[in-house]
Amino acid sequence: MSLSADGDRAIVGGHTDNSGGGAAWVWTRSGGAWTQQGTKVVGSGAVGPNTYQGFSVSLSADGNTAIVGGFLDNSKAGAAWIFAAPAPAVFPPAVTTPAGFALIPAGTFTMGDNLGGAPIAPTHAVTLAAFSLAKTETTWSEWAAVRNWAVTNGYGDLALAGAGKADAHPVQAVSWYDVVKWLNARSEKDGLEPVYYTNDAHTTVYRTGRVDVTNTQVKWTATGYRLPTEAEWEFAARGGLAGKRFPWGDTITHQQANYDSSGFYSYDTSATRGYHPNYATGSLPYTSPVGSFAANGYGLQDMAGNVAEWCWDWYWGGGYGSAAVTAPRGPTSGTERVYRDGNWASGAWPTASRAAISPGSIYYGGPLGVPGGGTMGFRSARSSVP
Repeated sequence: MSLSADGDRAIVGGHTDNSGGGAAWVWTRSGGAWTQQGTKVVGSGAVGPNTYQGFSVSLSADGNTAIVGGFLDNSKAGAAWIFAAPAPAVFPPAVTTPAGFALIPAGTFTMGDNLGGAPIAPTHAVTLAAFSLAKTETTWSEWAAVRNWAVTNGYGDLALAGAGKADAHPVQAVSWYDVVKWLNARSEKDGLEPVYYTNDAHTTVYRTGRVDVTNTQVKWTATGYRLPTEAEWEFAARGGLAGKRFPWGDTITHQQANYDSSGFYSYDTSATRGYHPNYATGSLPYTSPVGSFAANGYGLQDMAGNVAEWCWDWYWGGGYGSAAVTAPRGPTSGTERVYRDGNWASGAWPTASRAAISPGSIYYGGPLGVPGGGTMGFRSARSSVP
């Protein structure tokens, strides 16, 4: 017999087996147990007693090549047969997505809307790589859990944020600066590589202060959490449904989203007007628990209401270019950051709608200055696709 160097594959000569086959038996070991992998019958070229055909055997150090002595063949004595193990089957890794996230496939879509004029026109083709996006907006309980860790791990000025109505409601009063720091903190807390830095070499993690992080200070290949670009947000919000005003079609009602309904828009066909009747109770804000409405084609919820959602990009209101683009990340500088999605205090917002405010702001479109009237939230994205 012969044994591979790692001790996990053996070949045993069978020159005196009771069938006269003159074979060799190959065994493999896994988890401490040996399993017969197969037999190697020498072949029709052998002559003489078949019981001699496995008289000598040898195995390569890696266990992938076996030589079986045939003892006699029909031309010369001492022939040998060489057998190579087949290459192991290679299977692509199973595509899994982190808990609470949806895998957004790579693809090309038409971004914008020609009917709206600047800043959402002209329509143009955008190609994106696959990424992951949280199925729901970030909740107060999620924010608090990360912040509690963060303030003792280098993120000393990370805001507590508006609590909303309950743990399952979205945060609704967070600035862009605090969101980006929170995402870095979540990455570090989860043992992932942070995305946002304060230098181009990506050696100084953004943890404190109000820093206008630039495109080159973002490590887009990092495994950690980040904001979606506005192109990613719109692609994901459409959920694979092309050419429609909303993630589900061309009209909107309170059955589909938490927003401030009115008869101003013909596509707002809700039977109830004003704030959502199910959630406009008690004190502000009138948010709804995340995931209260049906998901779109990619499994994402609240992509048309509840709270507005910060995106990565600086804003420029002059409209898009008409040329096709790949992985756009917005202007290199600016004074306002883009947000997408309507909110509980705004009218019906089509998927292509976009606006912007100062990255230090915590509300827009709500009862300004009213405690609890915040409207700005977000959801996490990840570049890595397991």
